[in-house]
Amino acid sequence: MNLNTCFQSKTWPSVGLLAFRVVMGIAFVFHGLPKAQNAFGWMGEGTIPGIFQAFAAYAEVLGGAALALGFLTPLASLVLIGTMVGALGLVHIPGGHPFVSSSGESSSELAAVYLSGALLFLLNSAGKFSVDYWLWRAKFNSAQTSA
Repeated sequence: MNLNTCFQSKTWPSVGLLAFRVVMGIAFVFHGLPKAQNAFGWMGEGTIPGIFQAFAAYAEVLGGAALALGFLTPLASLVLIGTMVGALGLVHIPGGHPFVSSSGESSSELAAVYLSGALLFLLNSAGKFSVDYWLWRAKFNSAQTSA
């Protein structure tokens, strides 16, 4: 199989999607686990209501795990997009956090990267190396032949 054939068959792009999906999903899980341990109060009292804090914490853990596996990827992506829009709109932008911080203080960079990554998976797919592909292979293949 030559390189051109690999790209036409979606093999190499799926390898890239796999790598990015697994790294991003695991990162979400690790960011969400400490929050989930104090799900209703990890941001402190008098900030965001506890139910929204819990939603964000569990969205990161469960959505990240689903994303890493490529399972229910559109749903996981939507949940993670909502969480990152909330992080940007309720915390980073109102807090005046810079896009990138050289001093280690809060920045909006990571939330923006996660938002962009989740949007990528929502608008594309999890790729051939995912649970979604194995569960709904016929749908994937018919979508590729009609495109």
